[in-house]
Amino acid sequence: MATLAPAPEPHIAQEGRRVLFRPGLVLKLVVLAILVVLIVGPMMGTVLSTLTPTAITAWSDVLVGRLAPNLFWWPLVNTMVIGVVCGVVCVLLGGFLAWAVVMTNIPFRMTIGVMATLPFMIPSFATALAWGGLFKNDRIGGDVGWLQGMGIDIPDWLAWGMVPTLVVLILHYFSLAFTIIAASLATVNSDLVEAAQIAGAKGRKILMGIILPVTTPALIAAGSLCFAGAVSNFAAPALLGLPVRMQTLSTRLFGMIEVGQTARGFVIGILLVLISALFLWLGNRAVSGRRSYATITGKGGRAKRFDLGTARWPLFAVAALILLCATVVPVIILLASSLAPSSAALFSNWTLHYWIGESTANIAQGTPGIWHNPDILWSTTVTLGLGLCVAFTGMFIGLLASYTTARYRSGWLSASIVQISFLPLLIPGIAFGAAYIAFFGAPIGPLPALYGTFAILVIAGTGYLLPFSVQTGRAVIQQVSGELEESARLTGASFARRMWAITVPLAIRGLAAGGILIFVKIIRDLSLVVLLFTPTMPVMSVLAYRYASEGFTQFAHAITVLILVLSIIATLISNRLQTKSQPWLKA
Repeated sequence: MATLAPAPEPHIAQEGRRVLFRPGLVLKLVVLAILVVLIVGPMMGTVLSTLTPTAITAWSDVLVGRLAPNLFWWPLVNTMVIGVVCGVVCVLLGGFLAWAVVMTNIPFRMTIGVMATLPFMIPSFATALAWGGLFKNDRIGGDVGWLQGMGIDIPDWLAWGMVPTLVVLILHYFSLAFTIIAASLATVNSDLVEAAQIAGAKGRKILMGIILPVTTPALIAAGSLCFAGAVSNFAAPALLGLPVRMQTLSTRLFGMIEVGQTARGFVIGILLVLISALFLWLGNRAVSGRRSYATITGKGGRAKRFDLGTARWPLFAVAALILLCATVVPVIILLASSLAPSSAALFSNWTLHYWIGESTANIAQGTPGIWHNPDILWSTTVTLGLGLCVAFTGMFIGLLASYTTARYRSGWLSASIVQISFLPLLIPGIAFGAAYIAFFGAPIGPLPALYGTFAILVIAGTGYLLPFSVQTGRAVIQQVSGELEESARLTGASFARRMWAITVPLAIRGLAAGGILIFVKIIRDLSLVVLLFTPTMPVMSVLAYRYASEGFTQFAHAITVLILVLSIIATLISNRLQTKSQPWLKA
């Protein structure tokens, strides 16, 4: 006679339900699934696509094959030179400006502090275009730059290749180093400096013996981030290096995808990710030992700055020259070039044709100005829509991720969410775009291929900018006391109700500011979207790059000016919404 299986004991079933409905477990699983789709899946898809029987030979082609020197090793050398030089010089320039603003009585130091944060707002391709407008010579034909047009012979090394690429990237990324180092210097307790001065130490001894050692983490972090940004940058080497066949890993990756050699391109993208991750890891490793870098104690200190004496005005002149070259000059060159018939005569015979002119056979091969150009108008619509969608989805997912890790910190799920959400910081934009082509370029089950659609632009932008949205969400969550939500939960309010009625209204200014910054980042980004660009779904940054590559520099500059205007307006609104001031700008 068959016997019935014993029913599960009540306490076992109850324990199972308790595990399933553990506070935050469902939310953690949902957030983790989103992050896997946005970040882990595309990166794993890229790796797996290079391991298929038909594609695995791409590894040997890139690393040891007959074409390996041109495919990988020479681009690697160029990439490393750019990364190292840019990292070192950006720390020197940013550190000098941060020291002058925070720790000295340099004239107009608040103005210098504000100006020093602006270059990072200007897209690197804008500065590269401005460099061409000034220094382009006749080596590759077409219009020459303003200086050559005035009869000044510009050498090739100054017009094209490594030197202009380095200068453009340094002028772009030193602002990032300034922000990091200035924030660190603002926390240095003035009691340390005063004690050294009482002991008879001179300014140089204080700088080398106190200030530099305690700000070492900021210096290494700034150098690592500037290195990672420079090696992954596509715009500057593409505009200034490709015309003379100077390749970097980012431009080589782009070229492989463009000509259909996707497997080789994916291999180069994987190697580029590993190189960036390695140097960021080494930077973190360098400051993770037991040495203490603490500069904030329980004692308050009076802000005391070095008296520069007679050096005040010479140092101000140096700082002003750096900032003029990084901010004012590029904008003037771009604006003038969008109005001038030729780059050789930037400041004469200005015309509004490239802005509002209709199609004319004898100007720009009949290409109408921005206002009448359907391609540019459509790209503007797509770009604005992309910025708004990515800002919304990025802040929504970032808020969920930061809420989950802040309110339910324990467990490996929370730790995984934190690690995965910041993983895009290690991934160059062009490699991230290649990963999305590998993952979403073909149908996945019932889902159709997304390449060439607006959806892939939104999804890729959301995933790529997730670290910034999570960081903003974390700041927002810290502003809202958990007691408010706990009280609402005890009254029976659901998670959605608590978020909509409590968290979002109380932190709406911070959310809006963070969303605007994400909007700015995506509308001026080129590296991420350059591989996802299609004629049916264009974005302004790639269209500007295409116009510049084809010799229509006035249109490229006009589009870039429009991007700059949108970025500056949005950034000013964001700064207006933010309540925290920058500590180095305090009197």
